[in-house]
Amino acid sequence: MSNGININRRGLMLVLSSPSGAGKTTLARRLMDNDPDITMSVSVTTRAPRPGEQDGVDYIFVDQDDYDRRVEAREFLEHAEVFNHSYGTPAEAVYGALEQGRDVLFDIDWQGTQQLAQNAPNDLVKVFILPPSNEELERRLRSRAQDPEEVVRSRMAKAATEISHWPEYDYIIVNEDLDMSFAQLEAILRAERSRRARMTGLTDFVQQNFSD
Repeated sequence: MSNGININRRGLMLVLSSPSGAGKTTLARRLMDNDPDITMSVSVTTRAPRPGEQDGVDYIFVDQDDYDRRVEAREFLEHAEVFNHSYGTPAEAVYGALEQGRDVLFDIDWQGTQQLAQNAPNDLVKVFILPPSNEELERRLRSRAQDPEEVVRSRMAKAATEISHWPEYDYIIVNEDLDMSFAQLEAILRAERSRRARMTGLTDFVQQNFSD
């Protein structure tokens, strides 16, 4: 809270979803760089590490047998198959952060978001990032110059399905200008942090400061 007042609150789960190339990863990184009260959810995955990625920091890298065991043991808040690899969110780490008043940021697709909505609806804030147009989305994918042509075509084909799920989200940001989109994201987070239901210490604060 401002003015030095500290009221305990429960953390929230902030989901950012978008088709590949719409800008959610850039927005997520900027949010992490600018807000010390939010932490990135570290997913378990069966894909191989990319150059520079660290196990336990970027992802928890496991083989398929270990992943399947975790699914069977119901260790995940959500799990999904994305581009032929398996991903899952460990429940224990997320709930521990929320109880400590820390917010957890998720960079996941609509399938994972649906599962989170089923398992933890009261803790969830869902934001979908839209590109200004299909043409701009394709331009961004090609300008990255990271993926071969067949991957770009695959991502564009999948984008239509992903975008069709936008009505399932609480907030929509059309990412035409990155600075404006980030300002919208910060405003959403400030408002959601102030929800009365999340302010677990509010009753004590009122009783201590305003009781006769």
